[in-house]
Amino acid sequence: MIEAEPLLASLSADLAAVTTPTEVAAVRARYLGAEGSITRLGKRDFSTMSKDERRAFGSGFNELKTRADTVLKEAAARAEASKQAAGPAFDLTLPGADRRQGAIHPILSTQIEVEEIFRSMGFEVFAGDEAVSEYENFDALNIPGDHPARDMQDTFWLENGMVLRTHTSSMQNRAMRALGVPLRAIFPGRCYRNEALDLTHENTFYQLEGLMVGEDVSVAHLIAVMRDLLAAVFRKEIQVRMRPGFFPFVEPGFELDFRTTLNGVERWVELMPCGMVHPAVLRNAGVDPDRYSGFAFGLGLTRLAMLKYGAPDVRLFNSGDLRFNEQFRATL
Repeated sequence: MIEAEPLLASLSADLAAVTTPTEVAAVRARYLGAEGSITRLGKRDFSTMSKDERRAFGSGFNELKTRADTVLKEAAARAEASKQAAGPAFDLTLPGADRRQGAIHPILSTQIEVEEIFRSMGFEVFAGDEAVSEYENFDALNIPGDHPARDMQDTFWLENGMVLRTHTSSMQNRAMRALGVPLRAIFPGRCYRNEALDLTHENTFYQLEGLMVGEDVSVAHLIAVMRDLLAAVFRKEIQVRMRPGFFPFVEPGFELDFRTTLNGVERWVELMPCGMVHPAVLRNAGVDPDRYSGFAFGLGLTRLAMLKYGAPDVRLFNSGDLRFNEQFRATL
């Protein structure tokens, strides 16, 4: 027969020494688990028992299991109630975790939008590198070492002779050699100049160079592309004008302005330098200037973002101030 009381007493003693639901579960495994002491009783050899003995054993064994299960459930309930009463295992007075959702920076948002507009016009995106050779940044663009135009770009030089690009125009030579002509390509990215900082100048800024080279490309193509771009960005028809401007890598060169309203006053705003690619630049890239012509422009993405979002100071974009950036979350 089964001696239930000693087993139940042992079970009660073990449960008295535990306090957590996990510990109660461990005690259950020792008694009612697959190899538990009570479970093993039910695996004894019944062949030597009579029918009445087997009936009496089965009844006693089932009663023992039922009583042990009841005791264990009661202990588990007490342990769980004690756990709930103790409260959470962390300090509720600590500050909560900052789970604010991130957003795209307004300059990157402007870049993505402009890239999509140019893709719709058949332009390819060719990003390039931020550290380039002196040749790519200057000489290939018709700016030799003794050219005064270099004085306009106080440059960050690296110890290996490379330079942090001062304009994305540095990608022109590489793109024409890599992609061949005819081509339509834009080169977006970050540029660096040792500028005197003010409301409209930063030492780190974003630019998007555009280049279109083919047979019979003219200034008319340049104006048409700029009008389409600005109309798509500002979602209205934009009036543009071209003023003469000197840049060594274009001939003729222009400053492109567009008509807009700033601070309640309609006015012309300078947007970017542009012009027809200089024959020397084409020759430096292995392109025959007698057969091909092209236009290039340097669109300031930072300046465009300022105009689009009404930012009063270019330095705000690189400040890392979340109070400034979060204003644009709904528009990104």
